[in-house]
Amino acid sequence: METVHRIDELRARIAAWRKQGERIGFVPTMGNLHRGHLALVERLKSEADRIVVSIFVNPTQFGANEDFDGYPRTLEADLANLAPLGVDAVFAPSVAEMYPDGPQLRTKVELATLTDMACGASRPGHFTGVATVVSKLFNIVQPDVAAFGKKDYQQVKVIERMVRDLDIPVRIVPVDTLREADGLAMSSRNGYLSAEERAIAPLLARTLAAAAERLQQGEAPAAVEAWTRQTLDEGGMRTDYVTIRRQSDLAEPTARDRDLVILAAAWLGRARLLDNREITLNALS
Repeated sequence: METVHRIDELRARIAAWRKQGERIGFVPTMGNLHRGHLALVERLKSEADRIVVSIFVNPTQFGANEDFDGYPRTLEADLANLAPLGVDAVFAPSVAEMYPDGPQLRTKVELATLTDMACGASRPGHFTGVATVVSKLFNIVQPDVAAFGKKDYQQVKVIERMVRDLDIPVRIVPVDTLREADGLAMSSRNGYLSAEERAIAPLLARTLAAAAERLQQGEAPAAVEAWTRQTLDEGGMRTDYVTIRRQSDLAEPTARDRDLVILAAAWLGRARLLDNREITLNALS
């Protein structure tokens, strides 16, 4: 496994693989890797001959008062975790390598849909930063296939839409969320939780499971959203948002939509926990 810091060096290696007719798989990350990230790598083993993982804490997707400076940088530990998995190259560029003219880019990728609700509403500009850096990484790596975790459900939909709208020739593979034994979705930010907060944290997953059951029983989405927010707040969290959407395009569901997703984010101490629950309602009679 090679660690590459420069764009030209990575492109040279990928060009050599391409010359041999090999397929490229790609997993973009911000590092501080956990088993959920490693599952993305494992998922691509049957999809590609070569696997590239990027580790880059992207400043353009953090807001002014967010945790960019404090976000954990654990490159050595990340490399140790990736080495046994058959990863061929880890791309770990500096901010200056990715943004030689500074992170305030003149060219940005913005989506007209999907970014004005949920995380997009509570983190203005976040998905512009995500879409822009992922498009840059796709141009650098030029993968055939790329894996993204479904914990960041809205992000997956944003990337799928960007790839479709811009005719980027990469197939996006969404991978199911990995969870701890008590149901908590694995996240790099879980490390922010104190012992007391960690005991509370599984409430988010439990509440979303109960909310899905309420939907299945015919309760109105608005009532389920209100119940979910109240349950999280009364359980010691500070709800950021809860919204029920159509799985396919995150539009507000109609009465005839069957495939729904409950998206939620809640603060617990300095950790902002993100989770979701997909549900297929019983067929209409």
